[in-house]
Amino acid sequence: MAVAAVAVGALLCKDEDVKDCILEPLSFPEYLCGVSSPEGSQVVVCMFCNENSPLAEKDKLLKHMILEHKLVIADVKLIADFERYSLYWKKRFTEQPVTDFCSVIRTNSKGPIEEQEHYFLLCDALPEDRILREQLQQKRLENVLEQQQQERNDTNFRRVCMFCSEEFSGNRSVLFNHMARDHAFNVGLPDNIVYCTEFLDLLQSKIDSLQCFYCEKFFRDKNTLKDHMRKKQHRRINAKNHEYDRFYVINYLELGKSWEEVQSEDDRELMGEEEEDWSDWQEHNVCAVCLFCEHQADSTENLCLHMKNSHDFDLLKIKAELGLKFYQQVKLVNFIRRELHQCRCYSCQKKFILKEDLINHLTEASHIASLPDVSVWDQPQYYFPTYENDSLLCALSDDSDTESSGVDGNESIPVYAEDVSNLEALKQNSILNEILKTDMSKM
Repeated sequence: MAVAAVAVGALLCKDEDVKDCILEPLSFPEYLCGVSSPEGSQVVVCMFCNENSPLAEKDKLLKHMILEHKLVIADVKLIADFERYSLYWKKRFTEQPVTDFCSVIRTNSKGPIEEQEHYFLLCDALPEDRILREQLQQKRLENVLEQQQQERNDTNFRRVCMFCSEEFSGNRSVLFNHMARDHAFNVGLPDNIVYCTEFLDLLQSKIDSLQCFYCEKFFRDKNTLKDHMRKKQHRRINAKNHEYDRFYVINYLELGKSWEEVQSEDDRELMGEEEEDWSDWQEHNVCAVCLFCEHQADSTENLCLHMKNSHDFDLLKIKAELGLKFYQQVKLVNFIRRELHQCRCYSCQKKFILKEDLINHLTEASHIASLPDVSVWDQPQYYFPTYENDSLLCALSDDSDTESSGVDGNESIPVYAEDVSNLEALKQNSILNEILKTDMSKM
């Protein structure tokens, strides 16, 4: 709509030189998200008279319809098949007046009546036009998918690699996989590509003209080009070059949307999804495993009690005596688990074949509570768990808050609010006065 308004606005000028540039805002590049494989015989006709032009030069016809018939077509680049589109409306305009379908735009509305002109805007705000555009889009998509399926099933494909001159035959995917694997040239999944032969012809023409695929610079010889693409990692196509859009099926999926718009919408949908309702979630108790046997407990307290009673290993006492912080506890647990996994006594370093023999040794030699020096196990490698699903590590307690406060965790300090009912008395007797006097004396 905005493009159409610009075109109409340009018509306000009567100068012939300006009229020659009147359609500049409507001159779109001929990628059109890929209509179909190019056919030079396609011709588009004027919707009101016998004027026509080749499809590749349809801008001339659009200019003719604005200048001679005052018709502006909005969003021309979003029309999948302009040839059929123009034929459809040519027929409809012979059946009913153009004003039944188009919005009327009056230019120079504040000037004299004889200087005013009326233009007709044909756009998808009209339901009939919108349906037509969608049908043409759907038909184009069907044709593209049919073409893609034929190419995917084609076993007569034969092509020489543009990088190493090795010949490949059979299915097209063999060549694409070879270029991705051996030359690091990845254009995406072969199944997502359509008009494969034309795509490869285009790439080969760029190589032949010594042009880089990605930065699109030209080089003096083929060796310099290949060296540049290898060093700069430019063995890929430029996604911002719309010349390649017609070779990817994603660009045909939605009317007027490129692959970038489709992907960004998918990303926004993922980010904008409402959070799932977890109100009915029932958390299961996590069972921590004993350091010395296969006993499990649903809480740290129960597990520590078991290790104290069954193995004479008091983890809470060791934590208190050594003043262990949270991560030191983690390292100690990981150290003991790793030593036991390797069937080695962590106190005397004696090795055993069976874990049962090691546990008996720890008990009989009273080594179970005899930990080595802190420097042995308080090492960075013991940040990493011996067992990935060791629930005991998640259940360890951290008393750093009470320890850092400098007071006993069991001691409670009462805090009383000041009485603000008498503000004057509060100002006179507040402890803040003493603090202020102290600060002033220091100055």
